[in-house]
Amino acid sequence: MIADIGLHEGATPPYDPLPGDLADRLIEGALRLMSEAGVAFDPESEAPALLHAAGCDVSADGIARFEPSLVRSAIASTAKSARLWDRNGRRYIDLDSRHTWFIPGMTCIKVYDLESGEPRDSDAHDLARVTRVADALPNIDAVCVACKNVTRTDRRGEIEEFAIMAANTSKPLEYLCEHAESLSAAIDLAAALRGGRRELFEKPYFLHIITPLPLNYHRTHVDQIIACARSGVPASVGTLPIGGASTPITTAGSMANSLATDFAGMVLAQLARRGAFCIGSSDVCFMEPATGAIGNFAQTSLADMAMCQVRRKLGLPSFTGAGGHSAARRFNEDAVAEICTGMMQAFYSRPATLDYLGSLDQGITFSLHALLLCDDLAGLLRTLWQGMTIDAETLALDIAREVGTRGNYLAHRHTVSHCREKLWSSRYLGARLPTSTNSLPDSSLFERIDLDLKRVLTEHRPDPLDAAIESRLRAVVEASP
Repeated sequence: MIADIGLHEGATPPYDPLPGDLADRLIEGALRLMSEAGVAFDPESEAPALLHAAGCDVSADGIARFEPSLVRSAIASTAKSARLWDRNGRRYIDLDSRHTWFIPGMTCIKVYDLESGEPRDSDAHDLARVTRVADALPNIDAVCVACKNVTRTDRRGEIEEFAIMAANTSKPLEYLCEHAESLSAAIDLAAALRGGRRELFEKPYFLHIITPLPLNYHRTHVDQIIACARSGVPASVGTLPIGGASTPITTAGSMANSLATDFAGMVLAQLARRGAFCIGSSDVCFMEPATGAIGNFAQTSLADMAMCQVRRKLGLPSFTGAGGHSAARRFNEDAVAEICTGMMQAFYSRPATLDYLGSLDQGITFSLHALLLCDDLAGLLRTLWQGMTIDAETLALDIAREVGTRGNYLAHRHTVSHCREKLWSSRYLGARLPTSTNSLPDSSLFERIDLDLKRVLTEHRPDPLDAAIESRLRAVVEASP
């Protein structure tokens, strides 16, 4: 593994937008909500029995009310980090509060056709293509279900999505599905790759994402949380609230609802297996009053930074990075502005993952061009997170005395030694930006990215699966309903 490639901690501190004890007040608000209003669980699932045995008051219709002490105990026993290993079990990324990882996604139902540029329904070939491109990009650390095969959205289709990603990248995976049976098959696929369930437990291959409604867990969500906890698959459980619709319109109110949803899933995971890695990860979004759509960029960004702060206070990684996606209908100036703003916010908020990279048009359409820009900007963030060194060598006071007030540093050995440090080796900007002082073609940002994308599509081939492993994966897929 390349040492600490994703490290965001140390040289520079994160930004905490909440002063004083306000983070504690949010946590206390979530605990009160869980105790007084409760969280709903499917009464036919395993959750009510587990929660009742742990001391929760559970009604006949599955509404559980939690003692704050139970919730705090579950947060304390939750694993605060996990290693996610690549397909070969040789390299890993640390899922924790000290690293940020960049991932394309998530579950778009359209792509921009590479010939016409127009959006169209995505299919299995598109998911394979996005996965291969992500495999080639140096700052993309794992691969998610970036776009769906909309011609087959049943259980078999979900299972095939996992197999498609495994065949087209050697990087670790993020997975999400609607059906618990699809998760079970994905675990079987991952175990086949690893050589068994025990080997998968020791070297997890994918992070599974579970998406309940605010304060409401359907049976599939319960079953997936329990399956992940018991099999050792790292899990991220969180809702996507819309403030003003499914949660209160106020930032604090929506965050309290989201945290309560997160904590409830974490309690359930700890009851299934104490010490499991199951982290609450609700993304807090808000309704745009003028249109009724998801919007209000300022409120959403502030909530994301505050959520990262709250989770840091609890020692938890935050899987809620708001960067890398845009509400813009196409990859245009609007999209570039929003993507750049969101990615730069991550410098301050320090989420564990940014996993919506390349998603445009309110999460409907995936853009490979946007993904390549995100990969480039991820390189900028990693350069900034290195911070600066201040010592005798970098202060260079003796050099300044030597050069004097009327000299220059162009030919000095100190300049030669340090001129390539802390550089963002951008593929599209920086030294690659066409200006009147260089001989680069006068191309637009889109044209530069498009040329690079064509190169990647032509030249990159992911490491192939071993033939025996590929046969085992095909057998698991074929056995699915």
